Amino acid sequence: CLGFTAGKEDVWIWMQDCWLSAQHSEGLKAFLQGMQSNSVIKHLDLKGNNLQAKGGEALGKFLRHTASLTSLTLEWNNLGTWENGFSFFCEGLALNQSLQKLDLRNNQINHKGAEELAMALQRNSTLQELDLRWNNIGLLGGRAIQSCFESNKALVKLELSGNNISSDVLKAIELCIKHNQERQFVKKGNMNQQQILTKEVQNLKQDKNRQFINMMETIDKQREEMNSINRNAVLQAGKLRGTLEERTSVVNSLTAKLQLMEADLALSHQKEQDLGDLLRQVKQQDSSMMEKHAKELMKAKEEFREHEAKRRRDLAAANEKNLHYRSKIDELERKCQTQQDLVFELKQELTNTTAELKLRAVQAEERFEAEKKRFRQFRDNSTTLHQKEVDHMAKHLEDAERVTQERVQRLEATKLGLEEELSRLKIMLANQHTQAEEELQKVRSFVQLEEQQHSAVLHDKLRTLTQSRDQAQNQVLQQNQMIGELQTKNNQLSLEIEVLKRRIDGIQQELATKEEEKLSALTKVRVEFHEQIGHLEAQLATQEGLREKISALERQQKVQSHQHREILLDKESEISTLMEKLRLKDAEILRIREEEAHRACLLQNAIHSFISSSPLGSTTDKK
Repeated sequence: CLGFTAGKEDVWIWMQDCWLSAQHSEGLKAFLQGMQSNSVIKHLDLKGNNLQAKGGEALGKFLRHTASLTSLTLEWNNLGTWENGFSFFCEGLALNQSLQKLDLRNNQINHKGAEELAMALQRNSTLQELDLRWNNIGLLGGRAIQSCFESNKALVKLELSGNNISSDVLKAIELCIKHNQERQFVKKGNMNQQQILTKEVQNLKQDKNRQFINMMETIDKQREEMNSINRNAVLQAGKLRGTLEERTSVVNSLTAKLQLMEADLALSHQKEQDLGDLLRQVKQQDSSMMEKHAKELMKAKEEFREHEAKRRRDLAAANEKNLHYRSKIDELERKCQTQQDLVFELKQELTNTTAELKLRAVQAEERFEAEKKRFRQFRDNSTTLHQKEVDHMAKHLEDAERVTQERVQRLEATKLGLEEELSRLKIMLANQHTQAEEELQKVRSFVQLEEQQHSAVLHDKLRTLTQSRDQAQNQVLQQNQMIGELQTKNNQLSLEIEVLKRRIDGIQQELATKEEEKLSALTKVRVEFHEQIGHLEAQLATQEGLREKISALERQQKVQSHQHREILLDKESEISTLMEKLRLKDAEILRIREEEAHRACLLQNAIHSFISSSPLGSTTDKK
């Protein structure tokens, strides 16, 4: 009599024809108490067990507490004969929330049991199938069961054959069941639609969340790329600043070198001034010697007047000395000419250098103007630095030109002073020569007149003249020595001038090298600026592309959000239409229920009137 089967989801227990009567009621209670905590068994079959009042009470308690049983078969158990037990069973059924199928065939249920069962069905909202065939429900029980459909909307299948119920009641019950079936069908459809809509909404939400997450990931990636680009730009700007600082340090070193060169030039100026002072001292010494020589010549003229013979010899010697002096003067003139040629060459070199420097400055300015037009972003820093360097170089060149011009002017002044001194010496010598000739003529005339008278005196004076001649020769030797010293000093001056020329050439070479270095540095800076500008332009292009992508993604997001909003609005409109349809259906069902209730009332009144008018009604009243 005991059976057990297990499927994929449901578990069945058969206890058919086991005759669980009063003798085995305790076992049934224990079995049902154990089944209360079981959540696996879904179907229980207790057919043909002759359950009595205690069995009904046990089933009522079991139905109150169970939450997993969905099908219960109680065929051939005579539950209706025990009213108390069946009432407990109905109370348990009313409180049950899981049972969907109940089989109560052949249980001797009368109209009272049907009323209790109807009360239980009014409170139950889960039972869908009920089998009450072959019982003793009768007309009153059928009406009670019909009345339960006013509150019960879950019962879909009800079997009432073999219960002595009139056809009108059965039709009314069938109509109620049909209404419940329609309601259940509509509810199922609505539930299915709600499930579909909820699934679609969830899918849409998931798609939106995915799209939003993807958008956020793309935005984060783009932000990371932008941050990396900004970092690279900051690093490149730092590198550029480092290079600019290096360039500024190079420029500072060049300025320091130029300051050192200016100090060397100042020292050379001081040396030139010292040489000019020496020349002035030599000129003063020459003037003092010339004065002494003039005084001595005056003394010699007085002595020549007295001594004619000695004067002739002295004149011859003086002529020879004059010739010697003329040769020296010619040599000095040649040296002056050579110095003038050197000065002229220096002037030409200076003019050439100034012209070249001006051309270079003009070229540099043109290049810088072109660079200003090309690189507007770095224009201020590069132009300021370059302008400062150009101004510094121009100032340096102007200072050098001014210094060289001052040197040339000084040399020209010294040359003019020497030429004036030479002209003065020539004039003095010519005057002395003419005076000597006049004195000789006078002396000759005077000697011819007084030769005879002063022959004795002349012999004495000849001795004195010879002495004076020796003294004059000594003085002439001293003058020759002085002239040699002057020549040596002149040679030294020429050597110093050559040294200065060499220094000027070295300075010009250094300036040329510095200009070359400056041009190379400028070319390097230009190349670096070009490269940096190319990198910056590439980065800007990438940034623009990323911005375009971001804008496109934002547009897509807006379009998708708009589409989702439209879809949601459509779904909401559909839901509202469905709700309106449900409301209309409920209104129709209420109207139908009212009509059925009115019909049932009319039928009941008609039946009461019929029963009261019939002889059966009178006999029953008497009883």
